[in-house]
Amino acid sequence: MRILHTSDWHLGKTLDNINRIEEQKQFIDELCEIAESESADLVLVAGDIFDTYNPSSAAEELFYDAVDRLNAKGRRAVVVIAGNHDSPDRLCAASPLAYKNGIVLLGYPGSDAGIFKNSSILQAGPGWLEIKPGSSEHSAVIIALPYPSESRLEQLISADSSEDKLQEAYSEKICELLHNLSKNFREDTVNLIVSHLYLRDGRTSDSERQLGGALVVDPCRLPDNAHFIALGHLHRPQRVKSAPSPTYYSGSPLAYSFSETDYSKVVYIVDAVPGRESEIREVYLKSGKPLKQWKARNGIMEALGWCEEGKDLNAWIDLEIYTDRALTLEEQKLLRELNPGIINIRPVITDEKESIISFENREGKKIEELFKDYYRYKTGMEAAEEMLETFLEVINEIQPGGEENEAQVS
Repeated sequence: MRILHTSDWHLGKTLDNINRIEEQKQFIDELCEIAESESADLVLVAGDIFDTYNPSSAAEELFYDAVDRLNAKGRRAVVVIAGNHDSPDRLCAASPLAYKNGIVLLGYPGSDAGIFKNSSILQAGPGWLEIKPGSSEHSAVIIALPYPSESRLEQLISADSSEDKLQEAYSEKICELLHNLSKNFREDTVNLIVSHLYLRDGRTSDSERQLGGALVVDPCRLPDNAHFIALGHLHRPQRVKSAPSPTYYSGSPLAYSFSETDYSKVVYIVDAVPGRESEIREVYLKSGKPLKQWKARNGIMEALGWCEEGKDLNAWIDLEIYTDRALTLEEQKLLRELNPGIINIRPVITDEKESIISFENREGKKIEELFKDYYRYKTGMEAAEEMLETFLEVINEIQPGGEENEAQVS
């Protein structure tokens, strides 16, 4: 049996308000091409399909198109679980239609895939199923554990309020659950686990939200009799080497923060046969714009030179400019005209004499002038007219008289 592992699509996610739905469409096209060219029998999608509980209609349409194409009119089985960004109920709303074609959508820990009729599901129970894709001579027993938050587990993990005890109890509960479900594994089946978890030893990036204070699971305690454990949650593709079974995060298909600059993006192809060790390999993704960080240590002329020579034209760019003065609006506009992929422009002020305006210089100035001075001091850039207008609107709501009032410094 050949399995394709992917996760963390985050459909609808933006990059500093840049809409990336077209890049996500490119990824879905590439994923479907990989599934066909690799003759995959089963696709595991390990959570965080969407970026929010209430995804846009464009994101939902892309998801339904993706699973339909991956399913290949019932020839290929598709199993999708919810991540922490997904609404379990919304993700599974189309289950009555999806299951008829061998698409399994699971929202909660303990979901039972056997409640819908599906010719490819041989048997199922809470948290597991046995499925036989139409293109494979073998069947697979799959433990499916959608994101197991405390509320989704619907039980109190621990009465002890200390963080260490809570972490320990959570990890113990998850591993106990997986071990109990792994009793359904057999010697004549391909044995798989798909989940959305944060494993200790997993390498993170800045694009994962809701990890601060997140409960983690000890990878050493995972079942040791799985052909493959397909995980979602962390955005860097990686193997968790401390786990006793082959355990992988496929990572996000696109770079979603500048901490992922120059990271390769992949999906995993797994060849598994009952009674043998699985063979696992990466397939590198080409879709989506890369993220680049520029550091113009020699000032704005260096940055302008890069733009004029066409550097990284097909990328999203985070730009730092070392300068001894504020950047003008005209300079910022010119940079973005030369390279529309520049998202952030951050001056790094190198003049140690740069200081905030003195009390004497502030006295008698109008509030809008003070705002422009302060914005220049904090950012190294001139405030745009739209920002100034918004600031004045807020001030006018608080203090009637607006533009006629001069700042009163006490």
